[in-house]
This record gives sequence, C-alpha cells and structure tokens, in this order.
Amino acid sequence: MAVTTNIRFNLVQPPPPSGGPVPADALRERYRAALEMAAFADEHGVTSLIVEEHHGSPDGWLPSPLALAGALLGRTRRTLVTACAVLAPLYDPPRLAEDIAVLDLASGGRLVTVAGIGYRPQEYEAFGLDFSRRGRLQDEALETLLAAWTGEPFTHRGRTVRVTPRPYTRPHPPLFVGGSSRPAARRAARLGLPMFLSAHLPEVAHHYEEQWAGQGEPLCLMPPPELPVVHLTEDPDRAWDELGAYFLYEARQYASWQTPDVRSLMTARATTVEELRAEGVYRFVTPDECLAMAAGQPAGNRRLLLHPLCGGMPVEEGWRSLRLLAEEVLPRLAGTGD
Repeated sequence: MAVTTNIRFNLVQPPPPSGGPVPADALRERYRAALEMAAFADEHGVTSLIVEEHHGSPDGWLPSPLALAGALLGRTRRTLVTACAVLAPLYDPPRLAEDIAVLDLASGGRLVTVAGIGYRPQEYEAFGLDFSRRGRLQDEALETLLAAWTGEPFTHRGRTVRVTPRPYTRPHPPLFVGGSSRPAARRAARLGLPMFLSAHLPEVAHHYEEQWAGQGEPLCLMPPPELPVVHLTEDPDRAWDELGAYFLYEARQYASWQTPDVRSLMTARATTVEELRAEGVYRFVTPDECLAMAAGQPAGNRRLLLHPLCGGMPVEEGWRSLRLLAEEVLPRLAGTGD
C-alpha cells in the first residue's frame, strides 16, 4: 500500500508554570531529539520531514524553518524536508532565493518549499510590514524567486540584481504556493506554480485548475478529507491520560491564533483533553488502527502524519511513537498492495 509518511517538527516547549522564559537546556534537548529522529526516520524510509514557521511565541515555536531544514538535510540522505510553510512576505526576496538555492544544492534537490502568506497580523508588525499588503508582498516574493533562480540579472525594487549560485534543480527548486483561498489559487496558476492546499478544499483545487496558465499539467496537492495528527501507542487510553495535555496545548495555541476564515486541517475547538480526543484532529492509535486508517483513505492520496514532539511532550514518548511507525507500521505497509 503506497502511503506518504510525514513527521512534523515545530520544537515547541511550553514556558514553565511559574512564568519566565523557556529554559535553554529544555529547548536544546528538543532540537537534539529532532535531529536524531530525522536520521532514524531517514534510515527507515519516512517520506518527508515537515518544518513550520511562526514568530514571537513564548514557547519557542520554530521561527526559522530554513535553518532547521538545513540541519535536517545534513542528517538525512533520502528523506525530503518540506518547509510548510515559509512565510515568504516576511523575507528579503533575493536573500530568500539565495538561501533556498544553497539548500537545494547541498541536498541535491530534497528541500520542498511551500510559500505561505500567513494569517497573524502581529507577525507582520514584528517585521515592520503592513499586513494589508501581504498579497502584493507575496506576489513580489514569488516573482523574485523565479527570476533569481534563472541566474540572470533582473530588476528588483529599482535595482539590478543577480543571484548566484544557480540552484541544483531545474528549472528551479521545488516551490509550491500554499494557501486555502481562491486568490492563492489564482496566484499559483498565474505564475505556473503548483499549489499546496492547507485543507481538503476541492472547490479551491478546481478554481486553480480553471485558472492554470502554466505549461504542462497543473499540480495541486490536497490532503484527504481527514488527515489527523497521529500518535502511535500500544495503549491509547493510557497515552491520552498521560500525554493529552501536550496535544491540547498545541490545539489551544493554534485556536488562539486562527480567525474564523482560516481553513486548516489543524483547526481544533476543544478546550479539554476529552473534547480533543472526541474531535479527532489528533488521534492516538495502535499500529493496527494506523494501518486501517491508511487503508481507509483514497487510493493515491494516503498519508500519515506524526508529531513526535508535540506540545512539549516527553522526548522518550515521541521516540516510542516513532519506533512503532518504523517497526510495526512501515514494514507492513511495504508488504501490502493498493
């Protein structure tokens, strides 16, 4: 059975109950664990490692996905690293083009960048940017990336710029336009770029295909109707009792940021662990249940998503989940057909 396997890292460590900053030693432990987990995942055939971007969160939510992507790429040989999403309007576009080009060269094309626009005004404010101009900033960023990666001089903000070195991948490094809206679909289609939808949104995918102006076939990656974050365990009841609060922490943090118009697989409204368990955005499953879940997804779009360091959960519990994936799930997936 062909299943895409993904592991998320956002390196969250909730602040201590007494207040104050997150201890540096605790954050260092999580970063070290992420690198070791990446190497283990690569050895066992995991498809992709996913890194995220948010700014100003007191729990240390990963603000620099490309820096961590580089470290993960250095610890792996086959697994893709997906930066989902890079908030492109927050970057200097030529510098972003250089950073991605270098990572593309160093990894042999294993970095996949999803350019998102973001939905938190305070992140724009932190960089001195006008949130109301985010669409124009996104257009500029994407257009600059595509021009920069040709290796030829181009005009950027009234200056002649040339970005070197050219990337390894031709015609350019893997670049998706992320989003969930019709404007995002039109932007991707106009630029001839593939689209990465943040939720199961067939109407947006259809709009993208209608607007497609590129050459060849349009490519829109859309998750199945349900794609929960999975935690693998031999005893789901015990795991919910002991770890549910960590997953609830992440869910509540997302909920505090998201406005009603945000459409994402990670939208949870639960306020208690019991509600979160019933909601299904996060699911604690045995290996057998995980296999059944994958088999129930549409053929050709079967995906598993693990988050082994979710919400500051103990590192050893994350390892238990990851080892169950490697030892009990992946070998059985490889031994079955579609």
